[in-house]
Amino acid sequence: MQLTVNSDTELLIQFRNPVTKEKAFTSILKKYQEKLYWHVRRMVIEHEDANDVLQNVFIRVWNGLENFREDSQLYTWLYRIATNETLTFLEQKKKRTFVSLSDVESGLSNKIMADKDFDGNKLEWKLQLGIQQLPEKQRIVFQLRYYDEMPYEEMSRVLDTSEGALKASYHHAVKKIEDYIKNH
Repeated sequence: MQLTVNSDTELLIQFRNPVTKEKAFTSILKKYQEKLYWHVRRMVIEHEDANDVLQNVFIRVWNGLENFREDSQLYTWLYRIATNETLTFLEQKKKRTFVSLSDVESGLSNKIMADKDFDGNKLEWKLQLGIQQLPEKQRIVFQLRYYDEMPYEEMSRVLDTSEGALKASYHHAVKKIEDYIKNH
């Protein structure tokens, strides 16, 4: 049986069929894996950490997909799981190392600067460092909007926050990043 990569609705129907379940899950992963990887990677910085978080995301998706109520789009549900898993990972990392989140964020900034491809004069790296200076919630909002171009309405469902609060967070994040880039 040939499984075509079609709409999310078709993939969900195929997932609920025991005969095509695994193949449908593989198709869902292929469709969203890269976007989810980069969403997670921008928050955790390191490739290995992003892969670890993504494995947890896919386990949660496998276990929960059958009960997905389709109140939102599939990718919104996936982003919500990825965001929550990433926040859990960062929180556990903070507890394991007995340091504050600001120390973890500072460590992430140091990893960016230690990267062999890092050039402090490049705007893209200044942007990355500026993003790492943001409070966690603003960082997530900025990344979803700037990199994933997620509409506020979708973001509201992913983060369970009002659109107005998200717009304010994004505005504040942009201002802080602009200030960071100008001053560094």
